[in-house]
Amino acid sequence: MEILKGVLNPREAGHYITDNSSDVFIEDKGVKYLANMLHDRVKKGDFDVTMWRGHELNPQTMDEDAINWVFVSAVLNFSFWSEKETEKYIVKYKEKEYTGYWALCAAINRALTEGYEFTNPSFYASVDSDTLKKIFRSESAYDIPMLSEREQVLHEAGKVLLEKFQGRFVNVIKQADKSAQHLLKLVVQYFSSFQDVAEFKGKKVGIYKRAQILIGDIWGCCEGKGLGEFHDFDTITMFADYRIPQALVYFGVLRYSEQLMNKLKQGYLFTSGEQLEVEIRGVSLWACELVRDHILNLHEIDSHQREGKTNICAILVDHYLWDTRREIADKMDDIPFHRCRGIYY
Repeated sequence: MEILKGVLNPREAGHYITDNSSDVFIEDKGVKYLANMLHDRVKKGDFDVTMWRGHELNPQTMDEDAINWVFVSAVLNFSFWSEKETEKYIVKYKEKEYTGYWALCAAINRALTEGYEFTNPSFYASVDSDTLKKIFRSESAYDIPMLSEREQVLHEAGKVLLEKFQGRFVNVIKQADKSAQHLLKLVVQYFSSFQDVAEFKGKKVGIYKRAQILIGDIWGCCEGKGLGEFHDFDTITMFADYRIPQALVYFGVLRYSEQLMNKLKQGYLFTSGEQLEVEIRGVSLWACELVRDHILNLHEIDSHQREGKTNICAILVDHYLWDTRREIADKMDDIPFHRCRGIYY
């Protein structure tokens, strides 16, 4: 399905970018290593759709309130990296401190606890700057990055829901009729902040990180049931950000050219859409597709015949890599991530 006219969808984009990449490469040995490791988790039963709700800050219900939370978190899910490890945005919630994306989740939960209707489109369509500063206040001296951009995307998302969908994101989901691809198309077409598209060697490529993570989170929140039931959930790719590539390099799945690695080590600030930045994201996306395919092959060989539809998909590969990156962050210190300030990831 073509999401935006003339733009390659994420899977096509990832394949095309990989075929034409000059500085980012996929290592077959690393793909097989990671796939074998994840297949072992499949056999143990701890690599499935229930992974998402295992996080303490994520909603533990499967109702419309939870979906509203998921939508707002996806609208705001961009640019959490710090200039220095000692200069992090920190949110304290229930006596625990959080950084990065989890600081955003903690801020949302804290706001709800304090009585702000933060997941209500009527609230965030017109929320003012001072209120947002209070909601996103930091325990450290370092504020959440790009606060004005977060205000803008919240206003847009709220207004679209109020004007087009009777103020309810579940109406967008219902209109998609249990198709992840149809939902992706609706989200990208109606909400401009999700239009994560770049030009790469003569073609427009759609990466759609935040739009796809929105669908992946709906699927995970509802464990593939009810509002989270999608007959084509396995067509959603990984969510190309700045941390998954770092993890893929760590596991030997990706290899960077010497020129690119030197840029990363020097702390080069990429602009959204420049060739090297698109290569990192696009090749990461295709690498996770290959890992997913190899896990499926192992699963088929292991079980001799596939019984029904397995939950194995790129969404779960992404979840594992992202969680692992945080768990063993100190082991990845010598692998630089690519720095880019923008609203797409």
